[in-house]
Amino acid sequence: DLCSYGGLPGFRCGDVVIRPVRSNVVAAWSARVLDTLKPEKLRIARPLRSSDGRWVVAGWSACQYLRGEPQGRYQDLVAASLRLHAATASVRRPRFMDDQDDLDRRADAAAWGECAINLDAATGGALFSELAGRRRQLRLPAQVVHGDLFGTVLFDRTDPGNPPAIVDLVPFWRPVEWAAAVIVVDALAWGGADASLLRAWSHLDGWPQAVLRALMFRVALHAQHPDATPVTLRGLEHAAELVLPTL
Repeated sequence: DLCSYGGLPGFRCGDVVIRPVRSNVVAAWSARVLDTLKPEKLRIARPLRSSDGRWVVAGWSACQYLRGEPQGRYQDLVAASLRLHAATASVRRPRFMDDQDDLDRRADAAAWGECAINLDAATGGALFSELAGRRRQLRLPAQVVHGDLFGTVLFDRTDPGNPPAIVDLVPFWRPVEWAAAVIVVDALAWGGADASLLRAWSHLDGWPQAVLRALMFRVALHAQHPDATPVTLRGLEHAAELVLPTL
């Protein structure tokens, strides 16, 4: 049956979900990591091999089906992020990151001041420039983190005590605090969260500047999207109104 699994399209066959992958290399690497990862108080949708042992076949991968759906439990989501990344702290930086050049990587590098990109002013370029003027040095250790947890982590309505479920791994080499900040920015922009969520995690190291870079990442990503308009930017503009006073 056609399904949405953690916000991602796929087909459910009993206890198995089959999904298309964007990159065979990244999907195979992610499967190897998730196959043995043991985070505390989290469920993992374990990847499944094909009959000949491959993680990816003709652009498709398979994993376990776990009960749940994305919910607006943003505090729990950030906490889940920290537990997940405690488990990925020992994962080595994948070599394929050196060769990646896509919208995500360009937006991420631009947010950290590692490259310059041309952005349309009306769909985020002007906001990005304003935010860049508030960027200050941030020294935090980098590691493998999941950079897109918002809307993909599953919470079980039938059993609230069931741990959140991680269904994929979108790798970035950034600080744990940045990955948490991306969740907060997404929740502010599109999830109806208020400034209390921003304040709740202010004890994390380098938090204001981590949030700023997370916001710049999302703004740069939005401005590069072919369907971006000034209207679709409004959520990020709202998030910026909440973030800027904290800097």
